[in-house]
Amino acid sequence: MPSALLERRPDIAAAEPRVTAANAQVGLAASAFYPLVSLTGATGLESASLADWLKAASSFWTVAPAAAITVLDGARRRTASEQPRAAYDGAVAAYRQAVLTAFEEVEDNLAVLRVLTDEARTQETAVAAAERSLTLATNRYKGGVTSYLEMITAQSAALANQRTAVSIPARRLTASVLLIKALGGGWNVGMLPVL
Repeated sequence: MPSALLERRPDIAAAEPRVTAANAQVGLAASAFYPLVSLTGATGLESASLADWLKAASSFWTVAPAAAITVLDGARRRTASEQPRAAYDGAVAAYRQAVLTAFEEVEDNLAVLRVLTDEARTQETAVAAAERSLTLATNRYKGGVTSYLEMITAQSAALANQRTAVSIPARRLTASVLLIKALGGGWNVGMLPVL
């Protein structure tokens, strides 16, 4: 099965935005190492009387660049940038674990379905053999060749095989439901809330 089906799982769909957010925090922490540069400016009119406002001499403007850099702050910035990196690594590890768990659950349920298919074929053969044995034991009992105990034993074996054969489809349905659950159920990425 394509691994893209696993994107429908809620745990994987929730882990992806956590990794993206943690990655953004790493970028923000890295920006702390760059100097802060700003450029400010102002324009306006200045005059002692209202009549002089429209003259060119009353206008003013200023431009002022500013730069700030912290040189001696010890290991504070380095530590502050390592914390988001560790959170990112943790988010990536959680995402990988969610994906591995999803693959494991899908593979387990596929294996159970394969085993139950083989078991169903084998059990059909066992039921047919038990019914033949019961028919022979019944005929032998009616003919007076064997005791009632042999016929009852054959009936018990046939019933046990029939019970097992009847339980296999229920186990297959359960495994199918668990497989659908492992694949993420009946929702898709389009149903996720937009953040």
